[in-house]
Amino acid sequence: MRSFLTMLGIIIGIGSIIAIVSTIEGTNRALQDAMIGSQNNTVEVYMSQGGYSYEINDYQGAPDGVPVISEETKASILEINEVAGVTVYNQRTVDEGVYYLNNSLTDFKIYGVETNYFSTLGYVVKTGRLFMEDDYTLFRKVVILDVTSAENLFAGENPLGRTIEIRKEPFTVIGVVTDLDDSQSSVTDISSYYTYANAHQATGAMYIPKASWPIVFDYDEPENVVVRATSLESMSAAGQKTAKVLNSTITGSDSTSSDSGSSVTYMAEDLLEQVRNQQELANATNLQLMWVAGISLLVGGIGVMNIMLVSVTERTAEIGLKKAIGAKKSAILGQFLTEAAVLTSLGGLLGVGGGIGVSHIIHYFSGSSIPVAINVPWSAVAVLFSMVIGIVFGLLPATQAANLDPIEALRRE
Repeated sequence: MRSFLTMLGIIIGIGSIIAIVSTIEGTNRALQDAMIGSQNNTVEVYMSQGGYSYEINDYQGAPDGVPVISEETKASILEINEVAGVTVYNQRTVDEGVYYLNNSLTDFKIYGVETNYFSTLGYVVKTGRLFMEDDYTLFRKVVILDVTSAENLFAGENPLGRTIEIRKEPFTVIGVVTDLDDSQSSVTDISSYYTYANAHQATGAMYIPKASWPIVFDYDEPENVVVRATSLESMSAAGQKTAKVLNSTITGSDSTSSDSGSSVTYMAEDLLEQVRNQQELANATNLQLMWVAGISLLVGGIGVMNIMLVSVTERTAEIGLKKAIGAKKSAILGQFLTEAAVLTSLGGLLGVGGGIGVSHIIHYFSGSSIPVAINVPWSAVAVLFSMVIGIVFGLLPATQAANLDPIEALRRE
């Protein structure tokens, strides 16, 4: 019982730190998945004006000086070391104009996409098929829906083979796609809310072959770009370098700067930097909690030193007997330091187990809103640190025991 009470401060301190670190790690991963996705590594490079997204619509036409992206420009983007893939697409937000029988969609997004668009962004076919090369070369009027638009437009019916009207043009539904990250995405802050909301409209999205875009909207329009970075860490560089290549094709003054006021330029959406800023803010707050948890480690270390001093007093005669038959100071010192280190290491192990348990309890009672990610290196460091605490705070009692005079020690009862 006395040994357990001695370890209690260490258990509480280590357990608190492990619980905090696990929560930080889980929250950071959840934030990354919410804003970026599960290692999809895609960066959107879009037209902007005055720092805001520029969308072509019926009231705001194509910007002056921004050309259609050529194959040469795409090749230049693919030459960027940080870019593993690229796809260009047209985009419009349409207020109305899509009908199936008596059902209609309002305020939805429509995209004109290339064949590699879905694979680049990590979309998979839920039912039906994706676009084929013939759909582009023959200018077929076919359309792919996302899950939301299919549900809103068909209300549970099978949409495959059905004909819908897009701005008075008949299009045949050939497939329904879904995002692999949709079921895992979560909104943890206002920034991730806007990011998620832009990609997931309430009424959904639909996709037509890029070659058929002029059939609906009468003429070719400047496109946006999505690049897939070679790694999560290279997302920022991939986006910035792609924007630089695209801006070099824009004609007119100040076309190379994204802060050029009224001119339209390309801007990369730096989600990685947003994630890092959010994570740094969360880490700064949680670091204060870790310092508070560290105080209990200090208290636990003092408790270990106190109990070891009591143990030296109780075992004075034993120490005197050992020294009388030839035990050296180093042997006595090592014995008590080992006892202290084993005691605190055991407390560290119990603390790690308790911290993991507390993390899962918090996760359960928070309704899974606080995720858990166990950090194995931090757990190992915590156990080693608890051993160091035992050695440091056990040094004074061990030194006192080693310096006892054997004659005086044997005389004590």
